[in-house]
Amino acid sequence: MAAERPLVGLDVGTSGVKAVAISTGGEVLTTAERSYSLSTPRPGWAEQDPEDWWQASQEALGALGAEPAAIGLSGQMHGLVALDGADRVLRPAILWNDQRTGDECAEIEERIGFDRLVELTGNRALTGFTAPKLLWLRRHEPETYAAIRHVLLPKDYVRLRMTGERAIDVADASGTLLFDVRARRWSSEVLDALEVPAEWLPEAHECTEIAGAGDQAAGALGVGVDRPGPLSVVLGTSGVVFAALPEFHADPQARLHVFCHAVPGTWHAMGVMLSAAGSLAWLHGSLGRPDYATLLADAEAWPPGTEGLRFAPYLAGERTPHADPDARGAFVGLSQRHDRGALVRAVLEGVAYGLRDALEVVRALGVQTDVGRLSGGGARSALWRRIVASVLGLPLERTAQADHGAAFGAALLAGVRSGAFADAAEAVAACVTVTDRTEPEPAWITAYDEGYERFRALYPALRPLEEKPEP
Repeated sequence: MAAERPLVGLDVGTSGVKAVAISTGGEVLTTAERSYSLSTPRPGWAEQDPEDWWQASQEALGALGAEPAAIGLSGQMHGLVALDGADRVLRPAILWNDQRTGDECAEIEERIGFDRLVELTGNRALTGFTAPKLLWLRRHEPETYAAIRHVLLPKDYVRLRMTGERAIDVADASGTLLFDVRARRWSSEVLDALEVPAEWLPEAHECTEIAGAGDQAAGALGVGVDRPGPLSVVLGTSGVVFAALPEFHADPQARLHVFCHAVPGTWHAMGVMLSAAGSLAWLHGSLGRPDYATLLADAEAWPPGTEGLRFAPYLAGERTPHADPDARGAFVGLSQRHDRGALVRAVLEGVAYGLRDALEVVRALGVQTDVGRLSGGGARSALWRRIVASVLGLPLERTAQADHGAAFGAALLAGVRSGAFADAAEAVAACVTVTDRTEPEPAWITAYDEGYERFRALYPALRPLEEKPEP
């Protein structure tokens, strides 16, 4: 009897490609990764050569050593791949973390109006999104702009090279700022206001139809967030709080993102903090790179609240709920009693408070949740899991497949498209396995509720001096 051909997920990330082959029971059969470089030609710029994605994807798929039954794609969102009429790349792709488009964001909100933009797209104009990049090209590289005939996002360029098809899924399209997220189609109103030709854009499909999704939607599906209820909490370099929504409901102040989810007929609200596990990595490096286990043991010696020491995790600015690239981090409340362990504990708590900022906005949309699904490198720390559970007031579960991230979710989408599963719910039920659960510490909850209120008072003082409000 012939062996079952695996389902394969391919995640086209910022630092490299990850490929995973799984069985229809969710067993991870083999994995492969290939890295590539990031170009920063000027301060605040971030670019990559799409050819690097394609070459790395070919190598990673080849390294799996198996003929796939189907391939699903996920990838970094928002990046602009500009193509000419022969599908040739016109310039390096401008990535999600590129910051050059501040003027263009202001122009978009002025042209469309803030309230109308949020009503249509679920978001305000942020430098990471795709639409501001197009306006930047029109202003600063008019010859390149004039040659554009097609626009794709990173993973969809890989799809083009694999299949010859120009297409996109509704989850990734939601992050372009050109998409009517409620109606799940390109927004003619936004395109007209920004004078962007509709024929440049690929046909948009539901994620299960095309076996593709932006990395956050795919990652959430991969830990079992296929419906309203469970919450995805990512404790990676950045931090994410992700909740599925039964209907489109944008935050009027656009304090978080609202996109189409990978499951047809659902949406998701997502808060993103820029320095989560990245904050601990920064402190680790600043302390001379001691063993992480020793640092975390030092932190465990301190009580919740760290005797008044607070950490603001705005080392790279902030995205949710402040949308402020100029915010800065700080330790506040230092005393002679505070040692290395106290600094570490304060960082763990400050990141947890930043995640709660996002959760509070999600709750303000009327989302009810009773459990979080935790993933990311920070989730390996038992202490950090206990702190985050207690700050959020939610039990946190981990799944056997969480370390495989968005690639695993893409493999599930491949299974739905190929007919191995009837729908996303069946894929999750068959493949996602919960392995452990961390409950909030009852003795810590009051201290962390009080600590969160003190944390919220930090942000206004961490704006640049010239932008502080008048007393």
